[in-house]
Amino acid sequence: MIYKVFYQESKDRSPRREQTKALYLDIDASSELEGRIIARKRIEENTSYNVEFIELLSDKHLEYEKETGVFQITEL
Repeated sequence: MIYKVFYQESKDRSPRREQTKALYLDIDASSELEGRIIARKRIEENTSYNVEFIELLSDKHLEYEKETGVFQITEL
């Protein structure tokens, strides 16, 4: 399952919508909830990012993300 994670690069500053970034994680999980938990855990262990939202991508959404040219799986 592919998850899109919206985040701020720093936990020290208050979040601003204009500074929100996204990354994509490929998570092997038995449910959507388990995938979100694993994604958050990986990010917290490997980065200092402030996670705003984690979204499971549907097949159509994933195809759209691939077409935009910014899609790249992040390895943590």
